[in-house]
This record gives sequence, structure tokens and C-alpha cells, in this order.
Amino acid sequence: MSRDHFKHSFSLLHIDHVKLGPKWNFSDVISPYYRLYYIDQGSGSISDNYDRLTLEPGYLYLIPSFTLSNLSCKEYLSQYFIQFFEESADGISLFSQNRNVMKLPASETDISLIKQMLKGNPGRGINRSDNPKVYEKEAFYKEYRSHNDRMKLHLRLENQGTLLLLLSRFISHKNFKQSSGQVKPSKVLDTMSYMQLHLGKNLTVSELAQRVNQNQDYFSKQFLLHTGQRPLSYIHEKKIERAQYLIATTDKSFLEIALDTGFSSLPHFSKLFKKIVNLTPGEYRKKNDFYLNN
Repeated sequence: MSRDHFKHSFSLLHIDHVKLGPKWNFSDVISPYYRLYYIDQGSGSISDNYDRLTLEPGYLYLIPSFTLSNLSCKEYLSQYFIQFFEESADGISLFSQNRNVMKLPASETDISLIKQMLKGNPGRGINRSDNPKVYEKEAFYKEYRSHNDRMKLHLRLENQGTLLLLLSRFISHKNFKQSSGQVKPSKVLDTMSYMQLHLGKNLTVSELAQRVNQNQDYFSKQFLLHTGQRPLSYIHEKKIERAQYLIATTDKSFLEIALDTGFSSLPHFSKLFKKIVNLTPGEYRKKNDFYLNN
């Protein structure tokens, strides 16, 4: 019998049914959580770096965490939306190979699940602004996580189950890119978890290899074989994801953020940020500030 365990869990941030107009028009949105929409009336559009999709009644749309997207409505749009965080035991997102906007026809079961979840979680709308750059702040995340902490166990389990059922629809789609399915050695999984928990440190491949009692070259080859990335590349990607989150949700200086994510110098941090995000930290913050003030 397989001893494999599902390593992902999901927790509710927001859920609501809203009516939107032309002011719902935002570009280059990158959120540290998932967005799921069900459209029941009107029209709009959603796009990423690869595709542009029409928001139309009767369909589900999913934007995985850290997926660049553009949102717009020319006239009128009525939508149910759910926003939720993901946690995984090994630090790898369930949608790590699918950082793009997805669209599927909504089934009667999907619609019923969403409406039941909304009914069971009153007062979990955003209630501040339609602009993600206004409500995406760490203080607000903490506020809504506190709701989850106070929630009765049966409702927390019900929310988890509903999110898993809705996500399963996208995972079963023919265009979903699955990971290799190869079982990762325990030392690789342990290293990935260690990296996630110590992004504030100046991690080196040599130290990581020593930690699991392996030769550095062998360790690096094994990590590449089982993750598709060199250790240093993986570390840098996770550090910059964390930096994007801090820039979007805090007022910390770039030097503070560089130090918080384990970089010894601001120039090195800025150079790597530009390489991965295609924007400098300053340009990235300006985009966020623009949406805050408009």
C-alpha cells in the first residue's frame, strides 16, 4: 500500500459575492495567495504573460499564487470570489508548474459548493476596496487569519474540503502540468523545508550539503534531478518571492528587505530581483504605490 501523503493545506482569506464596474481595472497584480472566481453575470477579462481570457457567466477561473495577472471590467461584472493561502510540507506549491490563469466550465456542484462556503463564512469579504494593492497588506492578512484561528473545527475542515474539491477540478484538466511524480529522497525534501524556513540566512550549497552529510557535487546533482533546479537557483527564487511579498505588504526599505531575505548587500539583491522579476525593486514598489493612490 502506498505510504505517500498529501502535503498541501489551504486556508481561507476572503470570500464574497460582488458587483463590479469599470473601476475594477488593475495591471501587473501578483498576490501571495490563490484567487478563484465564479462569474454569474456580466463580462470582463483576465490575462497573464501567456494568455488573455474572457470572464463570462458559467465559468470558473483560477489564479495560482505569485502569478502575474491583469484584471479588467469595461461595464459590469458579477462574481463570486474566494482567496486562500497554501501551505505545503516541502515548500513546493501544488501549482508550481502551472503559474498561469486557468478557466473551466462551472458544474452545478461547483456552484453549490461556492454558495455553501459563502453562507458558512459570513463577513469574510474585503470591505475596503476593489483594488488588490489596497487590501494586500500583512496587517489585513493577520486579521483574517485570526478569523480562521477562532473558527470551529468542523467549519475549518469543511472549508478545507471545499477548496480541495474546487482545486481538483483544475488539477484533473488535461492542460494541468503534473510534476514528474518521482518520489523525492528524504534528504532533498528535508533540504527544501530547511530552505523555506531559513530564507533570512545567507544559505550556501556547501553548508546545505554538509548538513545532510553529502558531497557538494553529488548533493547538487541530486537536488537538480529531483526538483528540476540547482540548489542556488531554488534558494534565489524563494528569496525573491519573499521579497515581492514584503515590498507589496510592508513599508520596509529595500536594504531591510535585502537583509530580511538573507542578502549581504543591496546591489546583489537588486541585481537578482531584476533578473527574476524583470523589474527593479524600485519599479516594483512604484507599481504598488501607483495602485494605492489611484
